[in-house]
Amino acid sequence: MASAAEQLAANLNFGAFAKATELKKRIWFTLGALIIYRLGTYIPMPGVDALMLAELFRSNQSGVLGMFDMFAGGALGRMTIFALNIMPYISASIIMQLMTTVSPRLELLKKEGEAGRKKMNQYTRYGTVLLAALQAYGIAIGLEGMSGGGGAVVTEPGYFFRATTVITLTGGTIFLMWLGEQITARGVGNGISLIIFAGIVAELPRSLASTLELGRTGAISVFVILILVILVVGVVTFIVFVERAQRRIVVQYPKRQVGVRMFGGESSHLPLKLNTSGVIPPIFASSLLLLPMTVVNFGSADGPGWLTTVTALLGHGQPLYLALYVAGIVFFCFFYTAVVFNPVDTADNLKKYGGFVPGVRPGKNTAEYLDHVLTRLTVVGAIYLSAVCLLPEILITYWAVPFYFGGTSLLIVVSVTMDTIAQVHSHLLAHQYEGLIKKARLRGRTR
Repeated sequence: MASAAEQLAANLNFGAFAKATELKKRIWFTLGALIIYRLGTYIPMPGVDALMLAELFRSNQSGVLGMFDMFAGGALGRMTIFALNIMPYISASIIMQLMTTVSPRLELLKKEGEAGRKKMNQYTRYGTVLLAALQAYGIAIGLEGMSGGGGAVVTEPGYFFRATTVITLTGGTIFLMWLGEQITARGVGNGISLIIFAGIVAELPRSLASTLELGRTGAISVFVILILVILVVGVVTFIVFVERAQRRIVVQYPKRQVGVRMFGGESSHLPLKLNTSGVIPPIFASSLLLLPMTVVNFGSADGPGWLTTVTALLGHGQPLYLALYVAGIVFFCFFYTAVVFNPVDTADNLKKYGGFVPGVRPGKNTAEYLDHVLTRLTVVGAIYLSAVCLLPEILITYWAVPFYFGGTSLLIVVSVTMDTIAQVHSHLLAHQYEGLIKKARLRGRTR
């Protein structure tokens, strides 16, 4: 079976893609949905002076808002209907997953299969609406307090502006949540990840142009730009290498006799990825930092002194921000790994089907062994993610490099690209198998 699968995978070419009608429909649907998302990032929110906001935003884009704007694909800097992007949904997902560890009712709901999953998704949607409304109201209050040399950002402040802002931004987030679910069900890849991916990639050309402009004006030397190019290539190579790295635990199945035939006696392996949590920890950690700091950063100009101090401490490159960011990444590495991989359940399944790890007793000892190996892998994965995600902070602090060349954005782009390509290959492989099954049936009928 393994050799047949490898042979089919080797034969995947453009001709196979041309014949995969369903895959082409999925790809076109995904592209169309992402185009709709990008068009929405240019629809302005009513009641805001876009020119005045852009001027004020340029002076603050190196802070937390610049990071938020990266995930939003520039929609926050233009204050469009998708300014909140999909971040409230991610924050609601974090809260829901945390609640499953402390609430017995939600834990039982999680184990109910498809029905429980749908119920939890419904709770996540409710939480998304609540968080989006709170963040939108905070943005409305912050916008009303912002002003520059040319006047106020909001033309007509008041309750009507706040209500329209909350409705507009919350509606935009709900639409993106629905669009991401449609991409997941009818397109290729994870819809939420692809939306964030599209926002980052769309802003890369502008960031590249601004970096080259800094080199032309002498703000950054040509030598530094060459170092940056080499660094980007090196980071991409490193990310691909680590994301594909696995620890393969050998699993042996004993021989058993059924009638006169002998079954089993084979050895397989249990693959454990070095970075089991994937790109989730940096996204979760950054979204948790952005959730309270969205309102704080908007109101720090006219707020009390302690608020200004907190905002300064949580700026890019500051020790407090870096410490909280790394702590969030490490926490979500372990938390999300525990969510997606349960050593006890895996050990029970191996024991149920007669499998065992050589040198380790089945059952509890196997679970402890798997937990030990997974903990060590997660430590290495957390160090890797922290190192990659701290790279943009160093570049911004010392070289004033645009944030898009940082490790976080490259991590998201490379990881989502690899996952999407893997799903395309799986669809092509399934199409190849369907073709072989149809040919076998036709040959059987002709005989």
